[in-house]
Amino acid sequence: MDVALLFAFGLLAQGLSLSAGAPGPGRPSILFPWRQISGSGRVRRAWVIPPISVSENHKRVPFPLVQIKSDKQPLGGVIYGIQGPGVDKEPLGIFSIDKLTGKVFLNAMLDREKTDRFRLKAFALDLGGSTLEDPTDLEIVVVDQNDNRPVFQQEVFAGHVLEGAAPGTLVMRVEATDADDPDTENAALRYSILAQGGPGFFSIDESTGEIRTVQVGLDREEVAMYNLSLQVADMSGDGLTATALASISVDDINDNAPEFTQDQFFLEAPEAVSGVNVGRLEVQDRDLPGSPNWMARFMILEGDPDGHFMVHTDPKTNEGVLSVVKPLDYESREHYQLLVSVQNEAPMQAAVPRAAQGQAVVSVHVQDVNEAPLFQQNPLRTSLDEGAAPGTSVVTFSAHDPDTQQLQRLSYYKDYDPEDWLQVDGTTGRIQTQRVLSPASPFLKDGWYRAIILVSDDASPPSTATGTLSVEILEVNDHAPVLAPPAGSLCSDPARGSGLLLWATDEDLPPHGAPFHFQLSPRSPELAQNWSISQVNVSHARLRLRHRLPEGLHRISLLLHDSGQPPQHREQGLNVSVCRCAADGACLPGAAALLSGAAGISLGALLVVLGSVVLLLFLVLLLTLWVRCQRRSLDQGLLQGLQDDLRDNILNYDEQGGGEEDQDAYDLSQLRHPTELAVLGNPLGRPPLRHDAPASRLPGPPARLLPTSSTDIAGFIRDGLAAADSDPSVPPYDTALIYDYEGDGSVAGTLSSILSSLGDEDQDYDYLRDWGPRFARLADMYGHH
Repeated sequence: MDVALLFAFGLLAQGLSLSAGAPGPGRPSILFPWRQISGSGRVRRAWVIPPISVSENHKRVPFPLVQIKSDKQPLGGVIYGIQGPGVDKEPLGIFSIDKLTGKVFLNAMLDREKTDRFRLKAFALDLGGSTLEDPTDLEIVVVDQNDNRPVFQQEVFAGHVLEGAAPGTLVMRVEATDADDPDTENAALRYSILAQGGPGFFSIDESTGEIRTVQVGLDREEVAMYNLSLQVADMSGDGLTATALASISVDDINDNAPEFTQDQFFLEAPEAVSGVNVGRLEVQDRDLPGSPNWMARFMILEGDPDGHFMVHTDPKTNEGVLSVVKPLDYESREHYQLLVSVQNEAPMQAAVPRAAQGQAVVSVHVQDVNEAPLFQQNPLRTSLDEGAAPGTSVVTFSAHDPDTQQLQRLSYYKDYDPEDWLQVDGTTGRIQTQRVLSPASPFLKDGWYRAIILVSDDASPPSTATGTLSVEILEVNDHAPVLAPPAGSLCSDPARGSGLLLWATDEDLPPHGAPFHFQLSPRSPELAQNWSISQVNVSHARLRLRHRLPEGLHRISLLLHDSGQPPQHREQGLNVSVCRCAADGACLPGAAALLSGAAGISLGALLVVLGSVVLLLFLVLLLTLWVRCQRRSLDQGLLQGLQDDLRDNILNYDEQGGGEEDQDAYDLSQLRHPTELAVLGNPLGRPPLRHDAPASRLPGPPARLLPTSSTDIAGFIRDGLAAADSDPSVPPYDTALIYDYEGDGSVAGTLSSILSSLGDEDQDYDYLRDWGPRFARLADMYGHH
């Protein structure tokens, strides 16, 4: 290109440095970086423009920074412009340019902590808007000022160090930051300790902020925490400052041994009890309360060979609590002198001297109290034969009083005896039965009966002991075996079948039951000629025939023995039906004997019995036919007055009475003067016929005579009521009864007036003829002739 774009920029008079020289005050310098240079055959088209530096917080605005010129057009023929952050991008309005002269101005204060540099694009246009030169970079660097104080990362720093730590031990490290340029002195920080509140045990590295110990002597028991006042300053310690607090806790070590507050303790403990606290052993320890360095642990060194005492630590007070873990006996020993030591749970530091009062003597005096009696053996087990008679001695459940220095009397009594089986002697504790215990008692558990016996002394207040008595009820052979089954069948041919299998049961428990022994009754030696019995196992035997016997029922006697001591036996009868059988030995239907009782029923006797049964059935049949004929003739007599089928006729019913005002239905004078009717001796008329039950099926009750005296009216009525209740011809009481006449003369009128306002004479019954023959009789009676 023939024309080079010229750039000129001026620096501020307040110490702004330019990369191409220092102009006068208020005048920006002019630089020609793209002017065409000839020589050596090369043309330089662009220079790298050094950054323009401007200080932050500059308050005189607008302030000229640089001037851009182009010699490609005469003055006034070029339009200049800039673009980028601070101009047309955020943040807006910081920089501007004079379009005609090319001067760049600063319009606002800069903050390096927000934006440390701006990169802009500068370009030149002709008056027509055409580009004269390509855009070039323009960089503006914001120069830092010490306008930010250093800041600690925490207001309070917490640290820990063990007491007795050696010099140079690292405790903690503090840190601070500065928002200024870290490459300048504005952010060069230095740390220091302003105050320690005591001896100078700590120091801080001014560059790193590390805090270390500088001497020995840290003791938590003297000072548990140190508060250091810290300071940090920029400009290598000469600039702006900030402060913070460092809290250093001195951690405890076990450098103090626990000690008893006194050399000897005096305590008292009751006898015959355990699990009670006797007293407290006070100790002191300067280490941190609640820590393993402070927590005490006690040990009994001497004076308790049987282990009656134990010392445990109260975690709140760190005291030793002496307790009795095994009951004491005043009569055996009245005084104990214990040697107790104390130490911490955590081990002591090696350099710590031994405690002067690490041991103490504990004197324990045993108090004499009224002790409960003691059974010599508890629980007590014994045995007794079942079915023991009342008054049988069981056992003596005796006890003794441990209070040998006190003369006391003991009393025995029952506390638990559910069957009220036992009787206890209140003075000696001797126990005997007072009735027979049932073997089926629900309180017998696996053959054991349990009772509870109490014994008390006569002290005030008395002491009571409880004893458990367990009595084993021994099984006695008091039951004979029972044969099963009581009857059976055998094939008449001994060669067929396997015989009759028999077995036995016994209510006694082993060893008084099986094995059982079966044999034919010795009192009937003739049985051995026809029968044989053989043992199968301990509870079963098999009965067989020796030769063929006649068919029928045979009764034999067997003798059974058990294996108890002494053995029990029972003679029991067995009904055996000898039958005709098949090839497999099973009885054929009807071949066995039918009757049981006597043995050997013959065929003739059986025919006589069957003939008698047939004759009896024939007589019963004749009697039934005769009774049915008699009833049929009676029914025909009752129906002789009817001309049509019974189903088409109107049946007549007797009257029931006409109500309270009807005095004609029944003559009450008969009840007032029964003697007059009795003299007449005439029948009172035929009994009323009940049409609500089948007539003439059963004979009615016989006629009863009226009472001869008025005093017998009540009895007469009761007898009549009983006869009516037991009359089989009367239907049940809940059967609907229908009557045809209600009496006359009643002021209530007829029931037909309820349903109709017309009388019977206004009704037309001729339509009944259309209903069939069953209603023809009604039409004849009530219709119009």
